[in-house]
Amino acid sequence: MKHFLIYTNHHKDPEMEITGRISTYLEGKGCRCSSLTKENGSVLEETAIPKDVYCMIVIGGDGTMLQAAWDTKRLDIPLIGVNRGTLGYMTEIEPGDLEEALDKLVAGDFTTEKRMMLHGSIKWNSGDVQEDWALNDIVISRKGSLQIHKLKVYVNGQFLNEYNADGVIVSTPTGSTGYSLSAGGPIVEPKARLIMLTPICPHTLNARSIILSPEDEIVIEVPADRNGEAQAVEASFDGAHMVSMKTGEKIKIVASEKTTEIIQINKVSFLEVLHKKMSDH
Repeated sequence: MKHFLIYTNHHKDPEMEITGRISTYLEGKGCRCSSLTKENGSVLEETAIPKDVYCMIVIGGDGTMLQAAWDTKRLDIPLIGVNRGTLGYMTEIEPGDLEEALDKLVAGDFTTEKRMMLHGSIKWNSGDVQEDWALNDIVISRKGSLQIHKLKVYVNGQFLNEYNADGVIVSTPTGSTGYSLSAGGPIVEPKARLIMLTPICPHTLNARSIILSPEDEIVIEVPADRNGEAQAVEASFDGAHMVSMKTGEKIKIVASEKTTEIIQINKVSFLEVLHKKMSDH
């Protein structure tokens, strides 16, 4: 008996109509269903996720898919999204196609993609280290102040550049259609393996995105500002998990050994989704 976990963004399905529809249909097919309701910003303990889950059905938008990937990062549970936002890149199922998609899930008629993730470890001035993961991006940006910040970037121990900017985005291919795109970064096929480094509003005319190998190690250091005074910045993991940093502290970013497994049912290519997004705008 296949066990499905329905992961619902309460703000995207407030009446639980889609959630109930999925549960009723799958149970009618002889499957087991569990459900989790997420509020924006709430933290899900791993112990809340059953160990025998066949796949997780995520109801929401791309942001909900990112949160689901973070919540399941140690569990290797494949995800599929039911779109309740605008046209997204990660939520494949439209509500009108729900039952047909569920039939394919039950029958095992699908393929999966393993999406690259990033691992970030922050070394505090105290010597302590905090780590976290991201499917889309890790962003180092100014905290509170409107002034431009200075950030030093090293790759594999070699000094690359000192950016005077609002921040720096380190992104996966999946994240290339997110904040990185808004900051002028390239669009990348999500199955690719590479790391993108993109400055945010750089105070220069020649700053561009840099494409790095997935084997590269990136270190971003927070130095003193141009006046020699301390700076405060924020490290954001997929736009949801924030960690404060200050002058003297560093974050090391590498490709994670963990991946996020995304289920594909409709054989719709990334280029088709991209074409539709570009046509709508």
